[in-house]
Amino acid sequence: SGGHYRPPHCFARYKSAILVAYRNQEKYLRHLLYYIHPFLQRQQLSYTIYLIQQVGTGSFNRAKLLNIGVREAMKDEDWDCLVLHDVDLVPENDYNLYICDEYYPKHMASAMDKFQYTLPHKSFFGGVSALTPDHYMKMNGFPNTYWGDGGENDDIATRIHLAGMRIVRTSPHLGRYRVMDYSKETEMQEPWRRPTSRHNTRKTWKADGMNTLQFRLLSRTKHPLYTKISVD
Repeated sequence: SGGHYRPPHCFARYKSAILVAYRNQEKYLRHLLYYIHPFLQRQQLSYTIYLIQQVGTGSFNRAKLLNIGVREAMKDEDWDCLVLHDVDLVPENDYNLYICDEYYPKHMASAMDKFQYTLPHKSFFGGVSALTPDHYMKMNGFPNTYWGDGGENDDIATRIHLAGMRIVRTSPHLGRYRVMDYSKETEMQEPWRRPTSRHNTRKTWKADGMNTLQFRLLSRTKHPLYTKISVD
């Protein structure tokens, strides 16, 4: 209920909140839930899956939705780890543990089939990542100002460094992910391009993030496989 699980026969060593920014992607969501619950249960984690849904027809803002997810999830539990998860990615290796690195933010999707199982560029922090609540607050969360351009991952990587941390990565043979409904033909015709950031992260990171987060909570409901947080 509500996407929450605790191992019935042992005490879980880690508590992880899985946060999924979402809008109108039900097919992907069904696939993700089908794979991710047994995957996490095999790791004997205590966890909850949160779906943060943006309502309306405005541009999608993944980064701000994840900020909201962190704010709301921390009301439920003193989580050890916040796992930020794209809805269209499924992990391929059970040994890719959904727990945080003690010292630094961890990029987990280090080898996606979409990019031929290599990083598209050195500062890439997209797909799936894991941060402790302390990491998240230290870098002031994610920027709230990225509407629809997808360039927030570079901003986040820069924030991590500006906050005195560095990115650690799951090794590529463990951090393998499949992108659902991905078409190889399309990718060959249109190579992936790194979005150009229009934000001066070095000047704005302390003034744009968790400390300036504003949103309207519309509903918070427990579904059989996830907790849904609908926001405007």
